[in-house]
Amino acid sequence: MRYWLMKSEPDAFSWGGLVAKGAAGEEWDGVRNYQARNMMREMGMGDRVFFYHSQSDKAVVGIAEVIATAHPDSTTDDPRWECVDVRAVAPLKQPVTLEMCKADPRLSEMALLKQARLSVQPVRPEEWAVICDMGGV
Repeated sequence: MRYWLMKSEPDAFSWGGLVAKGAAGEEWDGVRNYQARNMMREMGMGDRVFFYHSQSDKAVVGIAEVIATAHPDSTTDDPRWECVDVRAVAPLKQPVTLEMCKADPRLSEMALLKQARLSVQPVRPEEWAVICDMGGV
């Protein structure tokens, strides 16, 4: 199993929106960045994903899982763009903010801090454990 972080603006698609989709989950569509698309191509069934609210909250708010590997993005006819499907697993008991991540030296090399604009990012197992601990999971 691998670990990832996926960003969404809460006014466009929020953690609550993914929870509402239930077991069916949702396509993580609309990604138009080659690096982010390539990372989705690397995702496997059951991989865990931090759901990160960007813009206003700037915090990890939940854990999702990949339920369908890379496939054509239904929001475009352009074959270059693919997406995965994810479903909500559990909310964090306490959101882990960007500021909290920046303040923890164990996360100093995390992609969230190094490649802040990338909407899909890998998370190392040790980073996953730190954020889960900080979030009360």
